[in-house]
Amino acid sequence: MDVEPDRSSARDDQDNLRCLLLNVVRTSGLPEPAADLTSLPHPAAVEAVHRAKREGGPAHTAEMVRRLLRDPAAEPLAPVDPEGNPHLVRSLSRVLAQLPARTTADGAPVTASLGTWSAADWTILADGLRLLDTVWPQMLGELRTVVAQVALLDGMAVDGYTDFTVHGAVLINRRRLSPTRAGLPGPVRLAEALVHEGTHTRCNVSAVREPLLMPAADERAGPLATPLRADPRPLSGLFQQTVVLARCVLLYKRLAARGTPAVRARHDRLLADLGTAAHTLNAHRAELTGHGRQLLDRSTAVASLGSAAPTP
Repeated sequence: MDVEPDRSSARDDQDNLRCLLLNVVRTSGLPEPAADLTSLPHPAAVEAVHRAKREGGPAHTAEMVRRLLRDPAAEPLAPVDPEGNPHLVRSLSRVLAQLPARTTADGAPVTASLGTWSAADWTILADGLRLLDTVWPQMLGELRTVVAQVALLDGMAVDGYTDFTVHGAVLINRRRLSPTRAGLPGPVRLAEALVHEGTHTRCNVSAVREPLLMPAADERAGPLATPLRADPRPLSGLFQQTVVLARCVLLYKRLAARGTPAVRARHDRLLADLGTAAHTLNAHRAELTGHGRQLLDRSTAVASLGSAAPTP
């Protein structure tokens, strides 16, 4: 993996994950699926593997894995609704259970739920994907290699997230499809969200094949302040934020030469956050593997180029 997207290495990482999934099926004693499986497993199959490992690999779970490996996600970056996707419902339940309870000014609980895609939402998604294809086709190619499903979130509790238990799914708050008051268009915001959550997905699957942090690094470093979260995060969270921010800065550098003041302002805000994240992460450089240090160096280089004129 690199800060610059690379579809080939992303495919290698996905193939490695696929082999791990197949091993669950193989050790269960079930017939192995066909050899020409896609490298984009269904997120529900990944969840089933986690469940099989946790529960000792019951036959029904392994059979589910086998079936879903034969029936992968139909298209990459497919918008999906809650119906027919209970793995996403379970994922959001896990996330909400980890958040501290909050209430609005009128005492109502701050929460989130899975949303349903409308025709207007589909249009914004299509516009965002066309934007990526125009300004950064390499990133869109990598996203198509690692992201199977795009789900919407309603409510104020969660802005967006990925969950390795349902690897291949990204969940994005519906607010990211709307323009900001400062004039940042909805398709641009959604393109950024896809780069953001897709980079988390890429980091997760890359670390399976080649770890980015030394063993027990989170425990030694302890919770850390990060630019994107109010609550302290583990070192692994800071690391992923740094790579996410570097890629988002590169996205806006491509957009700024043809964009609006709102686009340039977003670039500057992300660049400042990247500088903060890279500075903090460099203080814990010894906790990173060689691969992790390489990614940190590439991210730091992106931060140092911030004063350069944006290029298409």
